[in-house]
Formats: sequence, C-alpha cells, structure tokens
Amino acid sequence: MKPSHPQNIVGRLIGSALVVFLLAACGEAPRDSGTRPSASKPALSVTTTTPQVIDWPLTLKASGNIAAWQEAVIGPEISNYRITEVRANVGDVVKKGQVLARIAGDAVESEYAEIRASVAEAEATLAEARANHARARQLSESGFYSAQQATQTLTAADTALARLNAAKARLQSAELKRSKATVLAPDDGIISARAATVGTLTQPGQELFRLIRGGRLEWRAEVTAAELGRLKPGQAATLNGPNGEVMAGVVRAVAPTVDAQTGNALVYVDLPAAAAGMVGAGMFARGEFSLGQRPALTLPQSAVLLREGFAYVFRVEGDKVIQTKIATGRRIGERIELIDGSGLDANTQVVTSGVGFLADGDSVRIVPAPAATH
Repeated sequence: MKPSHPQNIVGRLIGSALVVFLLAACGEAPRDSGTRPSASKPALSVTTTTPQVIDWPLTLKASGNIAAWQEAVIGPEISNYRITEVRANVGDVVKKGQVLARIAGDAVESEYAEIRASVAEAEATLAEARANHARARQLSESGFYSAQQATQTLTAADTALARLNAAKARLQSAELKRSKATVLAPDDGIISARAATVGTLTQPGQELFRLIRGGRLEWRAEVTAAELGRLKPGQAATLNGPNGEVMAGVVRAVAPTVDAQTGNALVYVDLPAAAAGMVGAGMFARGEFSLGQRPALTLPQSAVLLREGFAYVFRVEGDKVIQTKIATGRRIGERIELIDGSGLDANTQVVTSGVGFLADGDSVRIVPAPAATH
C-alpha cells in the first residue's frame, strides 16, 4: 500500500473539523450516551421569618435648648461701696445663706458706730429733758415756776424724744446696710455667671452673680401646633445628651401660645438633678416624648434591603423569591416598622439572611435559623 502524502492528511483533518463546525452551527453536537443534563442548583441557602405584630412605642421627636428652670440675678443692695472680697465662682454649688461676696465692711461699720453714738447722745438728751420737766412741774405746783416755763420744759422733753426716735431709725437703717454689706445666696443652686470683681464700686441694679435655683435644668422643646395637642403635663420624655447620654424627664408645662412666626410652641420638660453634670444651660439637644403604644407590623432589620434609596424584602414563593418594595418607619433595636408592607401579613415568609446577594426570581433553599446562644 502506498503511504499517504502529508498534504492529503492535513486536508482530511481540515475537512473533519469543518464538518464538526457545521454540525455545531446546526445545533447537532455529537452525543455522549454516558452523560445527562445537570440539575439547576439553588442560588443561596437562606433563613426565613414572618412579620410580627407587636405593641410598638408611640413617640414624638422634638428638639430644643437646655435652660435653667429659674435663674436668680444677685446684685448689691447698697451702692457706692467697693467690693472687698469675692468667695464664689462660676460652677460653684452653693447653699442658701452662703457668703458670695463682701462689700466695704470697714466703711459700713464706721457709719454704724457713728449713728449708734448719736442714739446714745439722744437718749442722754432725752433723760435730761425729762428730768428738767419733772422739776419744773414740781416748782410750778409750788408757785416758783410759771405755767409757761413748765410748758417749755415739756416741749424740750418731747423734742428730745423725737430726736431719739429719729436717731434710732437711722440706726436701724445702718444695721440693715451693715447686713447688706455681705452678699448672700438667696437659695441653694449653682453659680452660672459672675461679674463681681474685687475693687469695683457697686452701683444700683448692678449684676454680681447669676444663680440657677436648686441646680434645676429644663429642656424647652419646640413642637408644631399640630403636635401640641398630643402633649400634656406628666408625660415621660427622653433626652439625648451631646456625648450619647440618655436622660429621662417629665413634662412640667405646655405653652398656651404658639409663635406666630415659626408656628412652634414650647414644651417645658423637667430634667433630673444628675442632668447638671451631663448638659449645661444653653446647649441644643434632641429627644422624644412617650405617647403610649400601638400595634405595628415589624420585621428584623436583616430582612430589609436598601437599594437605590428604596427598601425591599424578598417574599418566598415555592423555591423562588419575589422582590417586594416596602415603606419603613421607626426602628427600635433590631426591628423595623412596616408602614406600607405591600401585601405582607403575618403569614408571609420573607428572607432574613443574605438579602444583599439575591435578585428577583432567584431560586433559594430554605434552611433552619441557627439556634440563639445565651
């Protein structure tokens, strides 16, 4: 037999490849009797849950400033005297009657001593005038003094008495001024401002200190006119401090009027004494009021997918999932409220794990949720 030429062999190989290509183009591929089509596998193993109706706390969010419950302005009660000592500073906790400052005690003491001496002089003058009148009356009865002379001694005694009373009145005023030379705290509280300086001259109406009475603070929350009717004294409130602290308060009063420009009204919330260490007057804070409870349809937050600004869940129907758009409300802990569940009810199964890897129509395999560990 004659050997084949290499060019003939290459030609036959190219022809065989061309036949295979044409068969593949026509949809006819060589069949292997030993292979079978593979079954489709689930896209993801997931756990599921159903929406739960629970009593959801009903709250009203608000914001506003922290302010002193009552702030007393402490000033001098005597004027044109120099401050000689200041004993309190901003932030000091003081008691009622505690000395805050002293005002020119030596000058006040000098005035007091002078007036007290004038009282003693008036008392001596009165005693002498009364003795003269008594002698004149005796002599008048014996005929040695005329009635006019007796009357003159009586007038002198009455004049001395009037001068004594005037001196005593001045002494009382000096005693009062002497007591006012010491500036005292009018109540327990915290010094919130200090303008008193040693050496300055006191003036009428001058402010020396500001005192937060009792150290009590309040939250003045702003709410709209529509929300105002939902609040009343005694309701609980929760305030969030600047460092994440949570403070409980109680509504003390609700403003009877609404600001015509902003349309908002103030709600006054008493804060606990401990709040003075966490917040300060003038700070801005956010919080919420407790309005009771109401039933709400909820899901775990892990079941909700946020995509392109919308919220979705994946309903399980058979072995496939259906992407469903929902509207969500408040969040508490790990659960989220469904405002518009788009047909979801307490019997609807939704995926709770791996929602970020799913797409509408994916096949899934449901597995039991892992047991909770304590």
